[in-house]
Order: sequence, then structure tokens, then C-alpha cells
Amino acid sequence: MNLRHLGSLVLLLALTTSSALAQDLSLDKRIHSFELKNGLKVLILERHISPTVALYLAYRVGAVDEQEGKTGTAHFLEHMMFKGTKTIGTRNQAKEERLLNKILKTGKRLDQEINRGEKADKEKIEALKRTLAHLKKEHRKWMISNEIDRLYTEAGAININASTGQDITIYHASFPANKIELWMRVESERMKEVVLREFYEERNVVLEERKQRKEANPQGALYEAFMSLAFQRHHYRRPIIGWAEDVARLQPEDLISFKRKLYVPNNATIAIVGDVDAKKTLKMVKTYFGAIPRAYLQTPPIPDEPVLKGEKRISLDVKASPQIMIGYHKPPAPHPDDYVFDLIESILSRGRSARLPKRLVDEKAIALSVEAQNGLPGSRFNNLFIIFGRPRDGKTNAELMAYIDEILEELKNREIDDQELEAAKNNIVADFVRLQESNEGMARMLAYNQAIIGDYRYTFTYLGRIKEITPADIRRVAQKYLIKNGRVIATID
Repeated sequence: MNLRHLGSLVLLLALTTSSALAQDLSLDKRIHSFELKNGLKVLILERHISPTVALYLAYRVGAVDEQEGKTGTAHFLEHMMFKGTKTIGTRNQAKEERLLNKILKTGKRLDQEINRGEKADKEKIEALKRTLAHLKKEHRKWMISNEIDRLYTEAGAININASTGQDITIYHASFPANKIELWMRVESERMKEVVLREFYEERNVVLEERKQRKEANPQGALYEAFMSLAFQRHHYRRPIIGWAEDVARLQPEDLISFKRKLYVPNNATIAIVGDVDAKKTLKMVKTYFGAIPRAYLQTPPIPDEPVLKGEKRISLDVKASPQIMIGYHKPPAPHPDDYVFDLIESILSRGRSARLPKRLVDEKAIALSVEAQNGLPGSRFNNLFIIFGRPRDGKTNAELMAYIDEILEELKNREIDDQELEAAKNNIVADFVRLQESNEGMARMLAYNQAIIGDYRYTFTYLGRIKEITPADIRRVAQKYLIKNGRVIATID
């Protein structure tokens, strides 16, 4: 590239970054931030572009908060939260409650007998199964399946979904702005209570999902083995969906107890972005959520992960194409080095000109795919910078890893040039701006950053921190963390 074009490119990138930073500052000033007396955080951004609104409710609770032996509780509870409340999903609450109590008692007795193993009474098991089937049939007369989805869909909602991670659980939807009160009513009721309709059916759904993720998905099995090796003590070693033997033993009281302790206002953030009036919307939030009592947050102790000394490896003996995962321990956001790792991720794998795909996929043709990702499996505690790779037919994981190591050594030994650094920064800016442009993207960032980091303003200071990163920072962080003595490698060979 000649100097004239290079100068134009640098100027364009600088202008793009400056414009994005200016937009950040402008949005920051427009955020209305509140905390109710019960500890609920509320973030509202008025955007009168279209008559719609994105609504995100984030609970600072995930798989990492589960008790040992009860893994999968957070994910299972997310499923059950769509089953309704005492007023949503029932034709007759009193009759349904009596049947549900019988169902849950019978199901528990059945579980207890099955768990006796070889000593189990087979005739008793069959009798309990018949009783349970009869009760479920009767119960279906008094329940309304998927009523929350129906209410939301009929109100014009889209993007109705939820997700559970290691650190956080989020419920979200986008509505016509004049339907926001419906969302308030439903979500406040779900925060107060949940009715465990179809508990045993849904537990089987989760167990089947678990089976498909591991047994029918070699990549999922590799990821699970990798995390179990990378974290020997910390709860990040456990899969979000839970261990199968734990999920199979979960009981209704496990979910109720977990919800009572952690699905509470002082552990939650609501982000509202769209065509709303902040004062009227806050009044509505107080009406529906304000009377829900705060709670003393009870989480199990999470052991620190000891510093890894030496390299750890595991290889899965499964029938699948070769794959490799290489991980390096590092601090989470908002640690200064986490920003640098975001930029290293961009340098290595964002865009076809990034180092990993350009050299290993396009030029050397040794990999089918290769990418880096920062911040797995969670962000509340020390986490991992991971490189994923799949060698081409006839090539091996060992060959691919050798080339990956060469590229990482370059980061340690040679400072990146200004052009490549600016291009990497611009990729981050572009992704960030795209998220901010939509109501959903902005609401998600606000809710996530407030819940995880404890400050929604991280959303608006992030690009400024990225802009400040120098070639020396890249080299320093690479030398400190991307070391063989302390990395974790998992392969399917």
C-alpha cells in the first residue's frame, strides 16, 4: 500500500474511533440510572426512533453459584421460569395446586426408589409410574402450556428468549412500546414466584439436551473435558447444563431454594431501551417491582484456582475429525490486561486479514478453521484466552499447534506495526458500534455490564481504553500470559 492510501486509511480509522467515542459519551449522558429501595438496578435509555422497546432482566447468578452435587440448577430453573406463575398458566389455581403437590410427592418417591439401584422394588416403581402418569393427565386439564410465550407473542413481542451462563442469567424480549406494562407484570410475578409445572417432563428435556451436547457432539465433549482440566477446583470446571447424574437427582425444592436465595431484586438489573418516557417507565417499575423484598444473598463458597505450573494435556478418544483447544489463564474485566486480550483476539482472528486465518487457513492451508476467543467460560472470575483449531485432512493437531506457537511468539518478540494495530482496533469499534445501534444490543450491554462488572458505564469507557493500548502493551501481555508453562491443551486426534 502506498503512503497516500496508508495515510487515508489511518485517518479513516481515527475518525471512526473518534466518532464512536463521541457517540459513547453522548449515550452515557442519556442513561437514566436508578436503584430501588429493594436494591433493584434500573437503567433506561430513551430512543424515539421507532415505537418499540427492548427489555432485559439480568440476574447475577449462573452455574458458578450452584452447590456441589446440584450442578445444572441454574439452567434447569431458566427452563422452569417459562412455565408460569400462580396467575399465569392456570385455569383453576386451587385445583391445580392440589394436583401439583401430589405429582411432586409421587415423583419424589419414584426418584427415591429408582435411586436404590439394584435394591429397588420394580413393582413399586411401575405402580408409581402409573400413578404419576394419571396425575399428569389430570393436571393437564387445569394448566395452560406456554402461556407466557402466548401472552408475549400476541402482544407483538419478538426476540423472546433467555440464556444461562456461568455468571449470569438473562431474560429478554422486544415489544411495541405501548405493551411494556405486560412485560412488567409477567417479569415481576416471575421474580416473586414460579410454579413448577411439568417438572419431571422438563427434567427429561434437559437430560436429553445434555446427552446431545456431549454424546452426539464431539466438540461439546472436547470443550467440557478442556474446562475440567483447566479448572481443577474453581466452579468454572463444571458445565452450565450440569453433570447428568446431578441433573437426574434435582428435586423441586432444589430449584425453589436456589431461586429464593438469588432471584431477588438486589441481585438483578433491568435495562430498558427504546421509545419510552423515563419518568413514567420508572414509576411503572416501582409499581410492579418495588414491593418485592430484597434478600440476603446466599452463594456457596467458590474456591480459588491454584496457579497452574507446567503444561496440562488431555486427548479424547472419539470418532471425529481432529480438533484442538489451547488455553491460557488470565484476569477478567475490568482488569487492564483484559482489554489488551480483547485486542489480541482481534489481531489474531477477527477478519480474513487476521493472523490466524490469513496464515494458517489461506496461506499455509494447514487449518480448516482457527480462531481465538477471550474471556471463557465466564467473566466474574479469572478466566481463559482460548485458541480453537481444526487441521485440514492429512494435517495433525501437532503441526497446527506448532504454527500457532510461531504466531504467538511473534506477539511476544516483535511489536505490532501501527497499521495492523489500528485495523484490529477498528474491528472492535465496528462490532461495538453495531451493538449500540440496536435497542437490543444496547440493552444487553447495559444489563450485562451492570450485573457482572457492577457499573453500566463500562459500556461507554470501553472504547477509550481500547484506543489507549500500545504495541508495547500487546507485547507485555503476550509475554506474561501466553506461556507454555501454564497452558492447557485438549485434542481430538
